[in-house]
Amino acid sequence: MKAWKQCLPDILAILLFAVLSFAYFFPADTEGRILYRHDSSAGRGAGQEASEYYQRTGNITRWTNSLFGGMPTYQMSPAYKSSKGLDVATKAYHLWLPENVWYVFVYLLGFFILLRAFDFRQSLAALGSIIWAFSSYFFIIIAAGHIWKVMALAYLPPMIAGLVLAYRGKYLKGGLVTAIFTAFEINANHVQMTYYYMFIILFMLIAFLAEAIRSKQMANFWKATAVCIVGAALGICLNISNLYHTWQYGQESMRGKSELVKKNKGNQTSSGLDRDYITQWSYGIDETWTLLVPNTKGGASVPLSENKIAMEKANNNYSQIYQQLGQYWGEQPGTSGPVYVGAFVLMLFILGFFIVKGPMKWALLGATILSILLAWGRNLMGFTDFFLDYVPMYSKFRTVASILVIAEFTIPLLAMMALKKIVDEPEILSKKIRFLYISFGLTAGIALLFAIMPTLFFSDYVSSSEMQAMAQIPGDQLNPLLDNLREMRRAIFTADCWRSFWIIVIGTAFLLLYKAKKLKSEYMVGAIAILCLVDMWQVNKRYLNDDMFVEESQRETPQQKTATDEQILRDHSLDYRVLNLSSSTFNENETSYYHKSIGGYHAAKLHRYQDMIDTYIAPEMQSLFKAAATAQGDMSKVNGDSIYPILNMLNTKYFIFPLQNNKTVPLQNPYAFGNAWMVDNITYVDNANEEIEKLSKIDLHHEAVADSKFKDVLGTSKKQGAVSTATLKKYEPNKLEYEVNSTSGGVLVFSEIYYPEWTATVDGAQVPIGRVNYILRAINIKPGTHKVELSFFPKSVDTTENIAYAAYAILVIAVLLIIFFEWKKKKGTNSQNN
Repeated sequence: MKAWKQCLPDILAILLFAVLSFAYFFPADTEGRILYRHDSSAGRGAGQEASEYYQRTGNITRWTNSLFGGMPTYQMSPAYKSSKGLDVATKAYHLWLPENVWYVFVYLLGFFILLRAFDFRQSLAALGSIIWAFSSYFFIIIAAGHIWKVMALAYLPPMIAGLVLAYRGKYLKGGLVTAIFTAFEINANHVQMTYYYMFIILFMLIAFLAEAIRSKQMANFWKATAVCIVGAALGICLNISNLYHTWQYGQESMRGKSELVKKNKGNQTSSGLDRDYITQWSYGIDETWTLLVPNTKGGASVPLSENKIAMEKANNNYSQIYQQLGQYWGEQPGTSGPVYVGAFVLMLFILGFFIVKGPMKWALLGATILSILLAWGRNLMGFTDFFLDYVPMYSKFRTVASILVIAEFTIPLLAMMALKKIVDEPEILSKKIRFLYISFGLTAGIALLFAIMPTLFFSDYVSSSEMQAMAQIPGDQLNPLLDNLREMRRAIFTADCWRSFWIIVIGTAFLLLYKAKKLKSEYMVGAIAILCLVDMWQVNKRYLNDDMFVEESQRETPQQKTATDEQILRDHSLDYRVLNLSSSTFNENETSYYHKSIGGYHAAKLHRYQDMIDTYIAPEMQSLFKAAATAQGDMSKVNGDSIYPILNMLNTKYFIFPLQNNKTVPLQNPYAFGNAWMVDNITYVDNANEEIEKLSKIDLHHEAVADSKFKDVLGTSKKQGAVSTATLKKYEPNKLEYEVNSTSGGVLVFSEIYYPEWTATVDGAQVPIGRVNYILRAINIKPGTHKVELSFFPKSVDTTENIAYAAYAILVIAVLLIIFFEWKKKKGTNSQNN
């Protein structure tokens, strides 16, 4: 009974989280409607071939040819048998709640576990969970369909809770919590978010170390460190299959170092990603005020005409223009919404800087500042360059603005520490009332100044890209338009400034009433919880609302098949590729739903394929487009051998060509090389630059170029006779079977993308695979007729799976031992009491 009473407040908090999560998505969650997410919908095409293979065979393919000519599925659908146990465990942790609902629930529950580890009472922990979970970015990524990111962020606070427990002397619990949530975190499969939170852990470890030195408790510090390392190691081993193959793929992808030595070396980082690419989405310095005022830069990149406040100021003469201009006027290429942590939360954070004592305060403050400075990216390039050049792995991630997730963690945590200090020591408000007024002035005061004098602090309300786009409009027409546009956007901004001001005023009034003993602590906490929830709920509804939900039936609706798709699919050849010229070829996966696409979208495509896109494929597409238009679609009149040889090498058999009224037409390419071919000669070069440059100087149908490191693998080739043939007989995404006939023997080139773990057999005997023409597979065969098979069944999967199963066994034993020792301890305590 005593244990039940102790657990009851925690159970009630968890029930509250479930109710809030259901309430946010009401009525869609009760009507069976689902959230339409563009990223999820577009991503369906990339995984379609792998999905069909699984449905047909019951097996998982580690390779797909659906996009970019072919790539591993390691970071598209990372599925391993060893992860099934984790999948069951995470569903139990989610309480088997419906989709969308459980996303918010695990946000709330995770931060609650963290605050309870910090010894917060349940009411304060519940409040802290609300202000962290309802930070705007967390709802924006749900709307965008970034579900791996959602899960990674949700599991990070409880993972850190394990560290907190261990360093507070609760070693067994700390180690177990660390192991479980490290396993959950890695299984979420968003390395970037996990990496960013390592900065938080580093700062917190420094704080724990400083405290241990101060209190002369170094032995306990090292004991806790050892426990956390063991727990984290177990969590890692449970996910070793995914981690290893992600690391392996990373070496070959854009996140790895390029072998090309580029002319503009200053733009290249050690990882291979260009600095411009990494920092393309950088938070503006003045945009950082969104932490206090969400619409500092207008909000999301949605039509200005959808904003009621703006349209009240609109000139009807420009109504069509306002349907094309966005609400957002910052310098990022676009955004789904701002990072807003809550106006009153930010005030409590600043107050915490004055009244909270100890190393942890400085750790949280330091991590906050670091997060903001790094989020500025190209706007503070010297600082960003230092991290890109000297901090391990930092250069492997793009969209630096997303590192503000650190501030979204540290600001609520320090804010709650400040509120805990006020609740535990009521007299502190009387003793340090001036700090409350200072914090009020630095937040509400600034919001008030922004509202009263919006043009003083923000000089313009039109982005540089918008000015460039409107540069062609005559000045006498442009100036009135810009004046009205600025007036509309100022209205958006000032409305939110007043909103933040009054939220802080109300929250501060609660604190003053508590100081005056007019409000009990539990009522103050409840009032602040309602205030912050209403504040952040309203902001989040701007970016994730009921209008975005659609009927369940639309979930199962496949990619719409066009007349062009139908015509191409009449070709029942086993394997060929399609180039879609009617879309943003390398920013969509819709083509991949029905075809094996030359294009596609993935944040970490193979590096060598990206090099080919930049050097050859993109220019060939431009030349092809012009030539096809000139020939009026008759590809027999186009000199394809000279205009687009790389596309031919990739067996691009069809082009989807755009017509007027959003219609398309398929154009068959008579110059495609086919699935495989013998070459007369192979040339070896010393480096990647020479290899990629040589491609433009040889006849790719009869010659090949390779790095000299493959010379022992591929040997030489001979002049081929007219009877040399290579025919694809069977096709699966991970297994290709050919019949090859060559009177001379030599180098056989496949129109398939090279990746290290592919294996080849000739008449059942394994032979090594080499890389030719920068991205293709090739082998050397002897004269005669042969059965050739290419297979992708990586042995590393079996090896890593065995390690994961061993980790499961160790974890189960550890849990049983913890239960045994806890039982023995309780039994001993009861014996003493008796």
